[in-house]
Order: sequence, then C-alpha cells, then structure tokens
Amino acid sequence: MSGAIRVVVADDERMVRTALRVILDAEPDLEVVGEATTGAEAVSVVRAKLPDVVLMDVRMPEIDGIRATEQILATLAAPPKIVVVTTFENDSYVYDALRAGACGFLLKRAAAEELIQAVRLVARSDSLLFPAQVRELAARHSSARTAAWTARLTEREAEVLRLMTTGLTNAEIAGRIGVGPATVKTHVASVLAKTGTRDRTQAVIAAYESGFVRPR
Repeated sequence: MSGAIRVVVADDERMVRTALRVILDAEPDLEVVGEATTGAEAVSVVRAKLPDVVLMDVRMPEIDGIRATEQILATLAAPPKIVVVTTFENDSYVYDALRAGACGFLLKRAAAEELIQAVRLVARSDSLLFPAQVRELAARHSSARTAAWTARLTEREAEVLRLMTTGLTNAEIAGRIGVGPATVKTHVASVLAKTGTRDRTQAVIAAYESGFVRPR
C-alpha cells in the first residue's frame, strides 16, 4: 500500500463506515487507516493517523462534523483534505462545513465510482470537487456589497479567481489566459492569501459572499 491515499472515515452509522471502507480498500491506491463514530473521536483519530483525506459525516454525537473540521484544521500543521459526507446536498450544515474548511461534499447515495473519484480528486488535484454544486450553495449566500480585499487583487489575480469559481484546474486556467501552470499556481497562492482563505473551495465561497462574483 506504499504511496496509497490514506483515508479516515467518520460516521456514527456502522453500516455507512463499513460500506465506505469496503469500497475504498478494494482500490490499490486507497487505504482506510482509521474510523470514528463521533466528531470528538474523529479529531483524535486524525491526529493519530495523519490521513490524506477525511470523509466526515456532518451530524454526529458529542461534536458535529463542522466543529470537528474546525478543530482538525486549527491544530494540524499539514491537515488532511476533509470531504463532508451528507444525505442532503442543500443542507445548511453542508455550507457551514465548507465555510469551516471542508474542501467539498459527497452524497451518501453516491455511486462507488463517484466516491473513489472524489477521494482521488481532492487528494491529488487542484480542481474543485463538484464545482456546480459548490457554486450553487455559495450563490445562495452572495452579497450585494463588495469586500475590501477585492480592491487588493491585481487584474490578473481577479481573472484567475473568476476562473477558479468555474472549477477549472491550474492547467486549464493557464491554457485559458495564455501563461504557464507555474505562473497560475503563483497567482492562486496570492489570491488565497489576499482573500484569507485556505483553499480553492473557500476562495469560491469568499468570492460569492463578498460580492466579487454574483449569481447569474
């Protein structure tokens, strides 16, 4: 399993945890290294196992998945990518989890292939997980007022951020604006710094909440 993507599964339903483990462990490049039944246990298991990806149920005993996500991201120098696993994609808990730092969400009814692809994507890619759904959630919380940080973006950074909100990867953005991927990576890093966000998902949310991008 050397080089495999290490995953922790956090869900208070045993059947859900077992199903996710069976699906993921069947793949040669994926390995479930721990399970948790509560939000508090999820924090402890993640700290002990240091996985690459966490599949996090939102509604769990003790502390919910949102608080667990916040604690994991606040206490680890190199935190894992956290994907919320939920029953309802429009649940307000999902948006709160994304704002707390989760990089995407996955429906519990998702097909096995979709689950596998999602874990690989968040672990090894710079693309958004299900960008259309993330944009739809963010658009519901859009603001008519523009945040102060938008004025600090250069023209190129603003262009890159708008393309980020469409779900394009760095390579795709590079092809769109005619520069190298390394240059785009630099612009993305600057965008994250100026927006005060951790990753692309949070940048997209900030773009809508600030009024920088408005729903069409």
